[in-house]
Amino acid sequence: MRINTNVASLNAREAATNTNNNLQSSLEKLSSGLRINKASDDASGLAIADKLRTQANSIGQSISNGNSAVALTQIADKAMAEQSNILDIVKTKLIQASTDTTSDEGRAAIGKDVDKLLAQLNNIAEQTNYNGTKLLEGANSAAAATALTFQMGETASDTIATAAGVQSTTTGLTLDTLSVSAAAGFASAGSARAFLDDVDSALNTLNGWRADFGSTQNQLESAVRNQMTQQTNIKAAESVIRDVDYAAESANFNKQNIIAQAGTYAMSQANAVQQNVTRLLQ
Repeated sequence: MRINTNVASLNAREAATNTNNNLQSSLEKLSSGLRINKASDDASGLAIADKLRTQANSIGQSISNGNSAVALTQIADKAMAEQSNILDIVKTKLIQASTDTTSDEGRAAIGKDVDKLLAQLNNIAEQTNYNGTKLLEGANSAAAATALTFQMGETASDTIATAAGVQSTTTGLTLDTLSVSAAAGFASAGSARAFLDDVDSALNTLNGWRADFGSTQNQLESAVRNQMTQQTNIKAAESVIRDVDYAAESANFNKQNIIAQAGTYAMSQANAVQQNVTRLLQ
């Protein structure tokens, strides 16, 4: 028997050290809720999980972009709806001025009403904006609004855009001549009647722009719904890789705990065996 090197005790200590390391790792997982707390836990799994997390976060921002864009299109739609109401009233007043049962004084009063209505149409176009971006005209009343592009995905090509050229003013709707005539007062029924087709054309143009914003809103809402589903599934996939299974890990912890207790007992027994050598010296 040899006592200088207690091989049995060394083996027991090595096993106990490994068990304690496993026990600490299990405790870390149970306390953090994560199966992967560091790269050494699962290097390839960590790489995949991090990529999935980045993808989920990117889609989350895209969803926020889409919701903001929907709000923008709704603002534009409501503004153009009010402009459409104004043009409806303008046409009604023009029809009133186009009949000879209306006096010259009445036509003059109607002209003033039409002038005020068209001024309000311009005010709506000037004031309608989202976060400082004008929606119904460009930087000034002589310019049309450019296309608005919304980032709706992870890559540069994942975009949704509105139509360019929206200029919902008397200039853009070709009503400047009507505005000038209305301000001066309609001289006759025929002069008022001459602008009826212009108002119809303006309504068609305005409705076309409004329809485009409505189509864009539908496209955005569809994209948001799809990406919400994507984000949920991606987060679920990440969870399978990254998150700890508490049932399985609790069972593993209990196993390691029992092994650790048994290892401590084994180490004490290994040390006790060496004490038997002293009997040979008695």
